[in-house]
Amino acid sequence: MGFILLSPRFAGFLLLATAALSIAACNSGTNAQPQIPLAIVNEVLFLTDQQNSALRFDNGAVYTKGGLRGLIVVRQNAGTYLAFDRTCPYQPQDTCARVRIEPLFRLFDPCCQSQFGFTGQPQGGPATLPMRRYSTALSGNTLTITN
Repeated sequence: MGFILLSPRFAGFLLLATAALSIAACNSGTNAQPQIPLAIVNEVLFLTDQQNSALRFDNGAVYTKGGLRGLIVVRQNAGTYLAFDRTCPYQPQDTCARVRIEPLFRLFDPCCQSQFGFTGQPQGGPATLPMRRYSTALSGNTLTITN
């Protein structure tokens, strides 16, 4: 039985390639969270409408149509609004994965128990990814939400 001698340069390359493949294999395991399917979003909200009255105050939030399972719009301040898909990023394929507005200034998915702040960042539960955020543009009392 013979041995094969490798040049130091090739041996280093082989070691680096093996390490990269090992890391990729670890990241593709069952712990990876599936992506939220893409949806075309082009919604207009009139901030003066009664159903959007919660958006007249900082940290006010409302539901609106659009996205995969609807949208949540949050007012940060008078000039800044955030819009998120209601689909929970933890297990978006589950039919119950729908985030709702909770009165204690949080967003919550009762399906997997994930909690999110009003910036869409995970704050508890199994979700590690933020909620899908859409672009907002304010012109007078009209808020446009797009992706």
